[in-house]
Amino acid sequence: MTITVKPLHPEFVAQILGVDLRQPVDARTVAAITEAINRYAVLVFPGQMITDQQQMAFSRNFGELETTVRAYRKDFVPRLDLHMADISNLGPDNRILPKADRLWLDGLGNRLWHSDSSFKRVPARFSLLSARVIPNQGGETQFADMRAAWDALSDRMKARVEGLVCEHSQLFSRGSIGFCDWSEEERARMAPVPQVLVRTHPGSGRKSLFLSSHAGRIRGMPDPEARLLLMDLTEHATQRAFAYTHRWVVGDLVMWDNRCTMHRSRPYDETQVRDLRRTTVSDDVPTVVEAAA
Repeated sequence: MTITVKPLHPEFVAQILGVDLRQPVDARTVAAITEAINRYAVLVFPGQMITDQQQMAFSRNFGELETTVRAYRKDFVPRLDLHMADISNLGPDNRILPKADRLWLDGLGNRLWHSDSSFKRVPARFSLLSARVIPNQGGETQFADMRAAWDALSDRMKARVEGLVCEHSQLFSRGSIGFCDWSEEERARMAPVPQVLVRTHPGSGRKSLFLSSHAGRIRGMPDPEARLLLMDLTEHATQRAFAYTHRWVVGDLVMWDNRCTMHRSRPYDETQVRDLRRTTVSDDVPTVVEAAA
């Protein structure tokens, strides 16, 4: 199988053509996709009318799949397989969630700029998001290139932030929008974890900022100073020059590298169904271990 890589953004987004994800992919194709994502960080596979099982099978070519953190809550009733993150406005009965529903309110946190699973000690490597049903307008996903953001920092700022270690937790990100409905077991499992603020990407050798709305503290720094620094860095990293907006078409599958990008969803008409489904490939080691090595 020979794929075609077509740049959509000259720096960090490409479309992948010539692959049918309903079928098993061979090692040569996996290697070509890995090379492409090391170069671009965000890949768009159009026209992929796949099932959940086919999406999980394709994703496993790149590593071990995470399970949804919603399963941390004992009363959680899944709509999908636990290896499929439910990025929708639907409940277990496949009906649109009311705005007062806990799942809906928690999901609003996806509109903050973030890196998937940075709140886990071993964060995500790749995310793969498949569009099954989309609303008539809105609901786009925006991506920001953390490599370009690093490159554009002043030498003084680079020296200031390199070597810093942040603490990440969903308690920080959801708390910033006023969502605090966590069970005791969730709070225990979402205790803050350390992540380096600057990473070196193993596939490209490029440095990047490792930012996320889940970052709430910087070790060794007073919280007000740390939060202002994180806000300034996020504002810098998400400016238009470093960003790409993906307007979904049913059948799109977008794969991105969480180690060197951030993303967020955009508002839409919540009376319409928006059903996207994500598989998430875990990284190998904690970022602090990676950096030490």
